[in-house]
Amino acid sequence: MLDVKLAMKREVPFSLYDIDIFSASDEDLKEISSKMGLNLSLQEMKAVREYFQSKGRMPTDVEIQSIAQAWSEHCCYKSSKVFLRENIFNIQNDDVLSKGDAGVMNFNEDYAYCLRIESHNHPSAIEPYGGAATGIGGIVRDVLAMGAQPIALVDPLFFGPPDLAEVPVGTKLPKYLIKGVVGGIRDYGNRIGIPTVAGGLYFDKSYTGNCLVNVGCIGFLRKDKLLDNAVKGVGDVLILVGGKTGRDGIHGVNFASAELHERSEDESRGAVQLGDPIMKEPTIHACLEANDKGLVSGIKDLGGGGLSCVVGEIALAGGCGAVVQVDKVHLKEEGLAPWEIWVSESQERMMLAVPKENIDSVLEIFDLWDVPAVVIGEVVQDQKVTLYYKNEIIYELDLDFLTKGPEYCRPCAEASDIAPIALKKPNLPNDLGDALLSLLSDPNIASKDWVIRQYDHEVRGNTVIKPLQGDVSHPGPADATVIKPLPGTFRGLAIAIGVNPWYTSADPLKGGKSAVDETCRNIVAVGGKPHALTDCLNFGNPEKPEKLYEFREALKGIADMAKTLGLAIPSGNVSFYNETTFGSVLPAPTILGVGIVEDIRKCVTTDFKSEGNPVYLVGKTRDEMGASALWRKYGGEGGTVPDSCPEELSANSELVLKAIELGLVESCHDCSDGGLAVAVAEMCIGGNVGFVGTAPKELSPEIELFSESNSRFVLEIKSDKESEWKELAGSNATKIGDLRGDKIVFEGLINVSLELARNSWSKPLWDIMG
Repeated sequence: MLDVKLAMKREVPFSLYDIDIFSASDEDLKEISSKMGLNLSLQEMKAVREYFQSKGRMPTDVEIQSIAQAWSEHCCYKSSKVFLRENIFNIQNDDVLSKGDAGVMNFNEDYAYCLRIESHNHPSAIEPYGGAATGIGGIVRDVLAMGAQPIALVDPLFFGPPDLAEVPVGTKLPKYLIKGVVGGIRDYGNRIGIPTVAGGLYFDKSYTGNCLVNVGCIGFLRKDKLLDNAVKGVGDVLILVGGKTGRDGIHGVNFASAELHERSEDESRGAVQLGDPIMKEPTIHACLEANDKGLVSGIKDLGGGGLSCVVGEIALAGGCGAVVQVDKVHLKEEGLAPWEIWVSESQERMMLAVPKENIDSVLEIFDLWDVPAVVIGEVVQDQKVTLYYKNEIIYELDLDFLTKGPEYCRPCAEASDIAPIALKKPNLPNDLGDALLSLLSDPNIASKDWVIRQYDHEVRGNTVIKPLQGDVSHPGPADATVIKPLPGTFRGLAIAIGVNPWYTSADPLKGGKSAVDETCRNIVAVGGKPHALTDCLNFGNPEKPEKLYEFREALKGIADMAKTLGLAIPSGNVSFYNETTFGSVLPAPTILGVGIVEDIRKCVTTDFKSEGNPVYLVGKTRDEMGASALWRKYGGEGGTVPDSCPEELSANSELVLKAIELGLVESCHDCSDGGLAVAVAEMCIGGNVGFVGTAPKELSPEIELFSESNSRFVLEIKSDKESEWKELAGSNATKIGDLRGDKIVFEGLINVSLELARNSWSKPLWDIMG
């Protein structure tokens, strides 16, 4: 029995309740929201009451649960839409072909690629293996819903310090979370045969209670097979395909739209979905085959909100409504109430809109792939959804009311309201070589091959530039990876990530700009031209003005960069409420970027290649040490955070790309975490060759070597092409040294052995994680 005050059992042979919100007091409304797991505010409960008063009847439990799903922060973006509309939705780009479950971009005359990134933070904090695995499953479905074959995965991940030994009550050790999350991504991605090619690991105490698990997917398709996430019109039926529906994932989006607390694991474990990659893999094939044969009108994935959201969204997108027989849904177990079936977020499910004359052909395809498929409803003209269960009407809602949801202009702090961080210089060691080795061993900079080697980045045979680069016995890091998606052409896709939570915390506007700058630098460094971005915006509680300020400013920074650089943002995700009773996470506006590589044969990697080659720095170093790795390591606080000038980034990028095109460049690496010294050291490690040079002398040595100013690149130039390079670069590049020996030397400042640097960089995560 439903243990909610004012719930009245309907006289039907199954579980169905009317909820008397008409006679409910304010306290009653809040109690109903709490006990039913709705996570609706009092204001929202009153709006629901007004709607049903206009209909002259009380809502059923199915209806009120459905509204709560559709109106969750996760589904309707009620706190962020106003800012997204102002900054992102108005970005125009002629290469955008669609903005559906994933963004679709022009690749060439006949083909397109799509991209999407999103979060699975709260589920992963509760159950790391399952939460991360179903994050991968969900992002793959977004790409599949566009009619695209998924071809690559990415995974930017944020945890507490990996060696942390004690955590607050109700919180899991970061080491446990890391192993679970990486294991979930590994097993799901590897089993469905999609390479995980890019990502990142970021560690900070703020993520101890609320890790961030961001996952992205790139897809590829013929333009004539691009699907809308919509029905075509009356005459279509709705076919539910893939996994069966169960109690896992109930209230998933509600749970993701609230802060975590020490009771979250006990109260919300059922909100975490259960993934099944063995079901997903044939589901991908069957959906693509049905689309290839022209049998479907549209496809949409069952992600957040389950059937409750997907039916209304796919119908309304086609200007229609739907009638659904809920009792026809395939179930994992007996005894589910209608509302549980309707709001469950069980995984591996897709909704197909299919013309009636194609039903048998579609069902035959799914039967041959051994994937469950069943017709559960049909499209109708009226823009409302009606549900039947055992021939009883249990639900009837207008789609305009259901899907529009509330929209808030919440109070937002201003820069003048935020107390500046007092300047405190770091206590640096006398030997800057010690500082370099210390930074190389910092988990935020050290090698991530403990993770990378667990993922299959070779499957499908299209990964041209890989996530580890250089000598196979001691590789260095990559800036971006490159995929060759289409046989018969050397045109490729460069894939990269950019984010800096510390910048964003100190200066949200600059943090957003820097995330785009870093993403573009990474793409350019392999020889790609940045083309499109998708963002996963991880922030704290938007009901707190200072947290909404962080979101607004970071979003503005991202938009300003994208607009000036001419980059599309055809998809994205907002994840709020990433905080616990112990505080908010550092804000993490994560950017997944894709670039076009005209000729993959000309791509370069980060590892130094040959003794005798000169090394140049492109870009200007500034006194911007705020939030840098050096200052964080040695106790520095405050200071100026790196800014980004899109015109400067564009000019430097064009120079680098031209040099790569002309065959002047042997290796290239962007300057990011740790600055110039770390960038050079990483290139030496990957190439197993030493460097001897001098730091520029315009600023102090620690600034020249460790500033993280944006828009900079380190290039190894072919020795016999140096004169041609000088003529091309002019005053826009500075020679900093040559490749020789077995040490990393900045004369008078740093002199460390290559072997010591390699050990400092390569071992830390292995030593911690085992």
